[in-house]
Amino acid sequence: MLDALFKPKSVAVIGASAKELNIGNRIIRNLVEFGYTGAIYPINPKVDEVRGVKAYKSILDVPTEVDVVHLPVHAAAVPQIIEECGRKGVKFVILNGGGFSEIGPVGAVIEEECIAKAKKYGIRIFGPNCQGIINTALESRAYCNFTFTRPDPGVVSLVALSGGVAELLHQTLFQMGIGTRMYASNGNACDVSIPDILRYYGKDEGTHAVVLYVEGLRDPQTFLKAAQEVVPKKPILAMKAGRTEAGAHAAASHTGGLAKKDITTDLIFEKAGILSFHDEEELCQAAGIFTTQPIPKGNRVGVITNTGGPAVIATDVLVSGGLTIPPLSEKSTAILKEKLFKEVIVRNPLDILATANADHFRSGLDAMMDDDGIDSIFISMVTPFFVDNDSIARQIVEVNNQKRKPIVCTLMTDKIGCAETVLIMKDGGVPCYDFPSSAARALTALSKYGEISRRETGSVKRFDDVDRGKAEAIVKKAQGAGRKMLDAAETYGILAAYGIPVADWKVAANADDAEKTASEIGFPVVVKVDSASVVHKSDVGGVALNLQDGTAVRAAVEKMGKAFQAPDLKFLVQKYLSGGKEAVVGAKAEKEVGHLVMCGVGGIYIEILEDVAFKLSPVTDIEAQSMLSSLKAAPLLKGVRGEKGIDEKALTDVIQRVSQLVNDVPVIQEMDLNPIIAFEDSLFVVDARMIL
Repeated sequence: MLDALFKPKSVAVIGASAKELNIGNRIIRNLVEFGYTGAIYPINPKVDEVRGVKAYKSILDVPTEVDVVHLPVHAAAVPQIIEECGRKGVKFVILNGGGFSEIGPVGAVIEEECIAKAKKYGIRIFGPNCQGIINTALESRAYCNFTFTRPDPGVVSLVALSGGVAELLHQTLFQMGIGTRMYASNGNACDVSIPDILRYYGKDEGTHAVVLYVEGLRDPQTFLKAAQEVVPKKPILAMKAGRTEAGAHAAASHTGGLAKKDITTDLIFEKAGILSFHDEEELCQAAGIFTTQPIPKGNRVGVITNTGGPAVIATDVLVSGGLTIPPLSEKSTAILKEKLFKEVIVRNPLDILATANADHFRSGLDAMMDDDGIDSIFISMVTPFFVDNDSIARQIVEVNNQKRKPIVCTLMTDKIGCAETVLIMKDGGVPCYDFPSSAARALTALSKYGEISRRETGSVKRFDDVDRGKAEAIVKKAQGAGRKMLDAAETYGILAAYGIPVADWKVAANADDAEKTASEIGFPVVVKVDSASVVHKSDVGGVALNLQDGTAVRAAVEKMGKAFQAPDLKFLVQKYLSGGKEAVVGAKAEKEVGHLVMCGVGGIYIEILEDVAFKLSPVTDIEAQSMLSSLKAAPLLKGVRGEKGIDEKALTDVIQRVSQLVNDVPVIQEMDLNPIIAFEDSLFVVDARMIL
């Protein structure tokens, strides 16, 4: 547990200085001015007090137990100080200073020594190269941090690897009037990790939403498990930087050095149910709506406006985000026709006109609150001088306090001239935004979390007709020969062991053998070069299609034999399948993550079309189905204009079998089944490769 870190009863600062421009001095100041309720112990042998607080010469001289010790000191001095903290019984040390693993091998040695010392005494390390934590709870008021934002108490807790980004997000939330519950920026995170903090926030009743910033994931599997524990209880809104190659390089040179390929983090976020953002301002704006609004039961939005244009902008953003603007019910329509101006066209979006008063707004809100076809309400409101805007605001607040459905508002006003209107909305917990797009994106995020909280994740199917031992034996033999690229016989042997259907095939050594084999398989056939040195066979003339007789087979093999002089050259003879649609299923191992499983439109144009979907293994049945439905070509796979569709069940079956295979035999680094020829009632792999 991290209670002693986030709710410390006493805090010491070793290296606390009487100098104003000093981190140790700033931490003491923040603790005092923020109203920290525990004991504060500046440690400095050269001064009697810091900021009016009695100073001690050593941590060993402090008269009580100490939960947290700040160490804003030179890295080389830290191991010995941790030794003294251990003798004192300190629970947590916050290493504010730099000079550890982020600077290279010399600093890494110091960091490892700190870890060893801490483990010896059961001390937890927060950092190094970090800011620290903040807890705004009245019973704690722990500002164990040297930053400057003095947050109001709230229900959003923030955790970020980067101190600079953490403070940027924190200051933005503060300026937006969004209170903070807890704050943590843990730098190198050599001990207390982001998953540790996420789990702590997840169990904290005062935290209603979590804002997260990462530049990569040091232990992706642990992170995924932690996030999956938290998300069902409260939303995690996250931003991952380092998405471009240059950005990843910048992140790699930063404190954590953790940036992975962008798709991997996105898939982890998706599997965990984390809301992902690409823009820090949008992230903060979305966080605001989670502080006061209930989660909608669906994606249907009712729009009320007294000015048309902004509502049009909002509608575009809402619909683009997957929400719908449904027609109002007959009952709602009848009520509103009676209560609104006769000039109003009653529909959704509902423009009640600029002259609408408080009663008109209330009628629209009540109707939509009672309409079973509406899940959330979007208000687009200007404040004309010729209506009582304060009364309108009070009616909106009164409905908002019912907490039946979420309400979000674009409030376009003079914030000075209409200060009272703004204050009524703020104090009433109505999330208000300056721009309709911002408000619409925030409501979209809230609705997406609703979808996540209701979604079925499915189950991982374990096939009992597989022969894992056979697959492992094939792999072991190839490894024993020092090979990473499996040949056709090995690849198809593994597929057969896992029940993945392959078009009839056989490997031939020469033209005579190939001609005989083709007759046994039955014409027409395909002949392919089989050599570890030839990967993309069709690109270099290593494939001959639709061969109708033995003469054509012999000619193709003899031609390939002259073109390819590889010592391991063999020839794969396979049944030629005509018709059907081409699909691809593959897998790729990612360090510390497991395997990414892919499916999509296959064939020679896969790199051009890029119509593929990825999931993290193990892939559930519902995830496999969603992979197919997410493809642009999904309608083609189902069949259009009289064409027959494919056997989707068989293709999802292959996806799950591949997922099981790479989990059972994780030494498989890459696998491509491309193409898979899919028919209405069957499918067959007609080309495949595996790399260990």
